[in-house]
Amino acid sequence: MPSALYYRLLEEAGPCCGYCRTCALIIGQPLTIEHIIAIAKGGTSDILNLWLSCRRCNQFKGTQIEAVDPESGIVTPLFNPRTQPWREHFAWSANAAQIIGLSPCGRATVVALRMNNDDIVSARTLWVSVGWHPPQD
Repeated sequence: MPSALYYRLLEEAGPCCGYCRTCALIIGQPLTIEHIIAIAKGGTSDILNLWLSCRRCNQFKGTQIEAVDPESGIVTPLFNPRTQPWREHFAWSANAAQIIGLSPCGRATVVALRMNNDDIVSARTLWVSVGWHPPQD
């Protein structure tokens, strides 16, 4: 993808992953350009189908566009960071190390993208201890 597109998305999305809100500065890696609906599922590379995500969320999401809400058992579309406000679908746990899904979409996305896997929860715990997390947005 052209760098101009990356910087346009960075201007729109900000410096944090659209899914788990991990900031690029903390992980020392640029965010990746994410196809909200994967090309393999009929998505396009049009700007309206693109957002920024960390490599971890992008990898775990893969071509998924929906997943099962663990509370209701119903298949639901995954969170769309371009069109849905993060705080309507997610919240931070009391210690800010875990992401809590508030809606069917949020819960399904937390599970599908493994947003609370042991590695990232451990990292967030360290980031909280030095005041780098959660992001203030």
